[in-house]
This record gives sequence, structure tokens and C-alpha cells, in this order.
Amino acid sequence: MPIESGSCASARQAKQKRKSHSLSIRRTNSSEQERAGLQRDMLEGQDSKLPSAVRNTLLELFGQIEREFENLYIENLELRREVDTLNERLAGEGQTIDGAELSKGQLKTKASHSTSQLSQKLKTTYKASTSKIVSSFKTTTSRAICQLVKEYVGHRDGIWDVSVAKTQPVVLGTASADHTALLWSIETGKCLVKYVGHVGSVNSIKFHPTEQVALTASGDQTAHIWRYIVQLPTPQPTADCNQVSGEDEVECSDKDEPDGDGDGSSDCPTVRAPLTSLKSHQGVVIAADWLVGGKQAVTASWDRTANLYDVETSELVHSLTGHDQELTHCCTHPTQRLVVTSSRDTTFRLWDFRDPSIHSVNVFQGHTDTVTSAVFTVGDNVVSGSDDRTVKVWDLKNMRSPIATIRTDSAVNRINVCVGQRIIALPHDNRQVRLFDMSGVRLARLPRSNRQGHRRMVCCSAWCEDHPICNLFTCGFDRQAIGWNINIPALLQEK
Repeated sequence: MPIESGSCASARQAKQKRKSHSLSIRRTNSSEQERAGLQRDMLEGQDSKLPSAVRNTLLELFGQIEREFENLYIENLELRREVDTLNERLAGEGQTIDGAELSKGQLKTKASHSTSQLSQKLKTTYKASTSKIVSSFKTTTSRAICQLVKEYVGHRDGIWDVSVAKTQPVVLGTASADHTALLWSIETGKCLVKYVGHVGSVNSIKFHPTEQVALTASGDQTAHIWRYIVQLPTPQPTADCNQVSGEDEVECSDKDEPDGDGDGSSDCPTVRAPLTSLKSHQGVVIAADWLVGGKQAVTASWDRTANLYDVETSELVHSLTGHDQELTHCCTHPTQRLVVTSSRDTTFRLWDFRDPSIHSVNVFQGHTDTVTSAVFTVGDNVVSGSDDRTVKVWDLKNMRSPIATIRTDSAVNRINVCVGQRIIALPHDNRQVRLFDMSGVRLARLPRSNRQGHRRMVCCSAWCEDHPICNLFTCGFDRQAIGWNINIPALLQEK
């Protein structure tokens, strides 16, 4: 009778393990329906105020989680068996090697080192396989890290844009479809100034880098530059907005939305006319921003062009053409004469005004739907968001492909980057606001429930890194802006 070789024996053992593994999975799958039916019968016998549809959905979700853990448990058992087999094989090899070349101590060290490397590799693989489940439970810890601090209610229609002043006193600005722009006290939530100079939807608001001057873009085909004077009120104690527990995804009707009627915005000081009106576009002006220094401003329009203006004379300096469809956003570099414009043509463009005689343009192609915004970050990076449900991080020195891609479950609106900590805030059509780092790792999701967070599409986000109370602001089509306190050290530690 032929003697079975060592390699054949090991191959047969591996085959038997695979067979037993497949049988265990088959048994698990065959019992899923019976277990689901049993659990459903148990629930039906209990008193509950939840609708049956909600209970069935919860049951299905818990069943999916249980199946995930079962599969991971089986995989873990297999990995443990492999580790034990490797340990036995290494120990056997250590006994058969001739001791004339290596001492027992050297053999033990060698075997221990190899086993340690293999164990570490298996642990890394196991950790990667469980990362999906771990990330699904991150929202429970992020509630303590991301807290709602203040709601700013007073607009009579959806809010398209939110911005924070760069000069003292630091105020919050909102641009709304109700044809007004409002300035708010961040601490008290009181409206300080109302601007009513536009006759169309106010689509964007940006503050001058050194003066108490604001720049607004409107559906009336103009951009206005107007001056404001504010005096901050004394902060008053506010009720705690963070008593809501859980993450209930409850849809609210229109009657649940804040009503601007009777709000404090009706009796705040009003600015009715601009210092300067920028008029050169033939369509809706969707966004505007200041170039570094504040002596020039750039606007983006649905007429497929972006315009560069001299602020003092209101004269058109350059008309930036090249996009094939309507523009959606424009952003300027904080320290250099650079501009990015995004468009419905699925691209965004970089315009360089550092040399007055050369206005070079670079086209970034990588999205498959409307690019809703593109913003500068530290160094030579740009982050773009799109209706194709992705966010991409680009290196200005390499236009061919992004250095990181974030995939989401909903269209992404106007994004903003916390420059100091390199954190991206993503507002979504589905009312979510998520935080990611520049490498594409998800950090947290802002709380959202029937009594906390936005009730409609979130349109824009803005960071205010130095503010002690609120360091992130969001606005949406539920007619309110929200101030959040993000515990950034704890957030990065969770990462």
C-alpha cells in the first residue's frame, strides 16, 4: 500500500476544512428563514406601539447584522485553525532541522518570529473584514462629539448659502430664496441685520476679508456689495438642544418647519441699497467670492461664464468663458490669485491670475454629473463635490486623476473644508451631513432625528475653526441654519 506524502495529506486536510466550512454556511442559511419566522411570531405576541411595517424593518435589519456576525465568526474560526496549523508546522520544522547549524534557541526565535508575522497579517485581514460593521455603529459615539448648539430661524424660504465673517465681531450670514440675506449673532441666535436690496433669490453670501462688507449673488442677474454695522447683544442662557436620544429617521411635514412669521428678523436693522452693484451677466448669478486682498470679486452665472470685477470701479476686468453648461459655484484661494469654477458640464476649472498677462486655465474631469462645488484647501489641493454622489480630492499639480474619492448615498451640495484639521463637511440632498478626512475616511455623521437637525435638503456648510461655541454651520431648505460644536480632538481620536 503506497504511503501518503506530507503534501497530499495537507491538501486533503485543507479540502476537508473547506467542505466543513461550506456545510456550516449552508446550515446557517437554511435556518435563517425558520429563525426569522420564529422572531416575527415572538414580536407579534408582544404589545408594541410600533407599526407593523416598522417592526418588520427593524427585524430584517437585526437579522442582517446577526448574519454578518455569524459569517465573521465562522471566518474567525477558520483563521484560528490556520494559525494553529502554521504553529504546528513551524514547530515540526524546528525539530527536524539539524542542530549542527542552528541552536535550539535560534530555532525557537526563528519560529516565534515567523508565527508573529503570520498572526499579525491574519489580524490585519480580520480587522479589515470587520471594518464595515464597525463603521455602521459609529453614529452612536459621534452623538457626543457632534452637538447641536443653536438654531437660526427667521427666513421665510429655503436657505441656499451660509458664511462666517472674517473680521470682528464674528457674525453668521445666510442667503435665502426669500430675496433677503440675514446676519446673525452666533451666540444668541438673534438677527442683527437684514439686507433687502435684491429682487430675486439670494444664492450666495461672502464676507470681505478685512472690512464689514458683504458680497451677495442673486437670481436678479446681479451681485451686490453692501456695508453692515453690527453690535452684538449680550448672550443669554439657552436651553440644551441635545436632549434628543436616538437617531429616529422621521419625515416631517411642512407644518413642522420653522415659521419666519413673528420672528425677531422682522424688527432688526435693514439695509436696503448696496454700495456697488455688479451687472454684466445675462442669467442667474449663482455664486460670488472675494479674491485675496478684497479689491476684486468673481461671480459665477447660469449664462455659462464667470466674471472678474474691480470692486472700486465696478468695472468688468475679465469674462471667463469655457464651460459648456451653467455654472454652479465659484471659490477663491485664501492666499493666492486663483479661482475655481464648477459647472453642470461635469467639470470644474482652475483660473490663474497670478501673472496679469497670463490667465491660464486647467480643466478637471472626473465626475459623471453636475459638479455642485469645488473649494481650495491647504497646499495645492482642491476638493470637489457632485450630484454623482462622490467627492474627490485633487492635487493641482496632477489633473489626470483624483488622489482620493469619497462615495456617498446621496447627491452632494456645497462642501466646506476645515483647513486647520483637514476635515470635509458634506451636506446632502437626503438631509444628512457627514464628516470625512482628506484621505476619504469617514469620521462622523451629524445627529438627525424628528426634533434635531435639518428636515429638508442640506444646501451648504461652513467651518469657523476659531469660534469657542460653534465651529460648524449648516443651512437647508427647511428655512433654518444650525450651529454645531464639533469636538475635533475626540473626532480625530475616534478615527
